[in-house]
Amino acid sequence: MVPLDTPLEITACRLYEVAVPLMEPYRLSSGTLRTRRSLIVELTDKSGAVGYGESAPFERPFYSEETLYSAKACIVQHLVPRMTGQTFPGLEAAVHALERGVRGNRMARAGVETALWDLLCAKAGVSLRSLIGLAMQRVGVLEENATSQPFVEVGAALGIPEDGQPDTLADQACLAIHQGYKRVKIKVLPGWDVAAVQAVRHAAHEMGQMVRIWADANGAYSREDDFEALQALDREHLVMLEQPLPPDDVLGMIRLAHELMTPICLDESLTDDRAGQLFLESDGPRVWNIKVQRVGGLWESVKIYKRAVDGDVRLWAGSMPETGVGLHAVLCLAAFRGFVYPSDAEPSARWFTPGTDLVEWRMEDGRIAVSDAPGLVTLGVKEKLEKIGQLVT
Repeated sequence: MVPLDTPLEITACRLYEVAVPLMEPYRLSSGTLRTRRSLIVELTDKSGAVGYGESAPFERPFYSEETLYSAKACIVQHLVPRMTGQTFPGLEAAVHALERGVRGNRMARAGVETALWDLLCAKAGVSLRSLIGLAMQRVGVLEENATSQPFVEVGAALGIPEDGQPDTLADQACLAIHQGYKRVKIKVLPGWDVAAVQAVRHAAHEMGQMVRIWADANGAYSREDDFEALQALDREHLVMLEQPLPPDDVLGMIRLAHELMTPICLDESLTDDRAGQLFLESDGPRVWNIKVQRVGGLWESVKIYKRAVDGDVRLWAGSMPETGVGLHAVLCLAAFRGFVYPSDAEPSARWFTPGTDLVEWRMEDGRIAVSDAPGLVTLGVKEKLEKIGQLVT
């Protein structure tokens, strides 16, 4: 039997909340993160197999409409009842059960959906990376693009320093380069952009390093009000400019992709496969960031991946950042050939005090090895979760 078609008989669903303090505050254009509070879903199969997934919205709605509290309510009130006591003929049927009659709430769905994938891995005795490869084949991804490697190249995502000084950011960039990161991404907003980019580039030059730099605005600019600032960033020869305009300014993003020389990258605007279709058919940006959380899980990620590689779109994988549970899904997806830029999937030590993450991921020479374990339960998640997690239901 093909692992994707292994029946799933869900006997129990638990939801935990965890709070893991960050090593240092992480500031972006729309908010500051000091503690990673997240939701961990645990699914149990009749066979005794257990799977884990993560739902990782923020506590306030500065990144998307979802929050930790809305996701918690959606999971408990709407998604758990669709799983508990149900039998599904395979993974795809279980995923569709989460989608029917539920608009949006993608991060809530991602928590349960990725737990289903992990449960299937544990039950069928296969790795998540191999399961994603099988899903790619099923949706019609060409064989050459359904291949993967056992590691992911990662880049540093640098927030806005608390003191607001470009020199502080430059020091952080130097440390990241010294640690082996393959590129540096800078969070920007109007008034904090060109000087920050130039400070990082100058610091890298002083180190004798030619490092790839791109900027991420998280939708902070207005095409009408901030066009001169966007043009100034365009002159900095960035690898890309990620999500410069608000997520719902679809027309503005399409136009900006033709007005600037710097490639525009979709993040928050790329909500699902249909959004990808819209941007492709409208000759929009051809650099996409696929986030498992933002699009509702791995199955939708695979569909977007197919559309992208078929449409000659350049891809990379983003993170929220999640705990190590959610990062496992990001890494396994980012290992595939169509992801041509370094991922945001940074090691646990970048964000959390050593030993506090639910799964400890380590970087060596700018790469993180992808685990081929048959399910997260084999990596000690259950024991860690019972120590630091608060049971919601």
